[in-house]
Amino acid sequence: MKRIISIIMTIALILTAAAAAGESYKIGVGQFAQHASLDNCYKGLIEGLAQAGIVEGENLTVELSNAQADMGIAQQIASMYAADRKMDMVVGIATPMAQACYNAAGGRIPTIFTAVTDPVAAGFAAADGRATGDVTGTSDALPIEAQLKTIRAMMPEATKIGILYTTSEVNSVSAIAQYKALAPQYGFEIVESGVTAIADLPLALDALLGKVDCLTNLTDNTVVSALALVLDKANAAGKPVFGSEIEQVKLGCVAAEGLDYVALGRQTGLMAARVLKGEAKAGEIPYEIITEPGLYINSAALARFGIELDDELAARAIEAK
Repeated sequence: MKRIISIIMTIALILTAAAAAGESYKIGVGQFAQHASLDNCYKGLIEGLAQAGIVEGENLTVELSNAQADMGIAQQIASMYAADRKMDMVVGIATPMAQACYNAAGGRIPTIFTAVTDPVAAGFAAADGRATGDVTGTSDALPIEAQLKTIRAMMPEATKIGILYTTSEVNSVSAIAQYKALAPQYGFEIVESGVTAIADLPLALDALLGKVDCLTNLTDNTVVSALALVLDKANAAGKPVFGSEIEQVKLGCVAAEGLDYVALGRQTGLMAARVLKGEAKAGEIPYEIITEPGLYINSAALARFGIELDDELAARAIEAK
């Protein structure tokens, strides 16, 4: 009898070890809008998880949904994920989606965010950086001072910079406040125009372009989703548009002091893997920021506006391809 019990216990231990070795995970990823920078975040997220041994199709199931820049849809997606009792984690790409996921999760499952400009303003962290709950992730805080320096170097006679933004995106409101605080140091005035939806952009653009020397983009999801429209109207008005990351420059912005969103997503994936593996709770991991921007340029767009690079800019410029 003792021998039989011993065999049973051995088999149980083997099965337990096998189950642990073969542990699998399920995550829900909500992306707020369909544009290249957020697509790159998702690509990097999957790469980062795989780098940590959590591979989609092997030991990872991913449910991906896109809110198409609609807050109502974002909330529906987040609620669906939160109601799934088999979900191990929810991931929100961009501030509005991450907020919806965090609110819906209610602390029951961890929330990971990426492409969130200001985690404190978004409600994910206190002023001292500590998490407000079971949440962590990565910030795409804009290198605003570097952008202002670059615009000044490229447009020495410019005085007014226009910024379009969505009034409901706290990331954009926060970034504009920083722009306004820093712009006078470089001889600029910021002229902003707020919209509530993509449908508002044509009229807002028409009014704004006549008041400014150029535009600079934020990581505003609504505006970036309609970048083709912004560029068409700005080019027709003879006003260059500066982007906030490489993908916007590829599409026709003249330049950007911006981040690599694949790298941002990869960093997020590595953080998410720690939580999934039980190495730390989300709220125990401080949110992270990529601090080194790169100068991306579109030579054709620069030539269209007759903008030339000084030696310092030319030495570090990367052609967006």
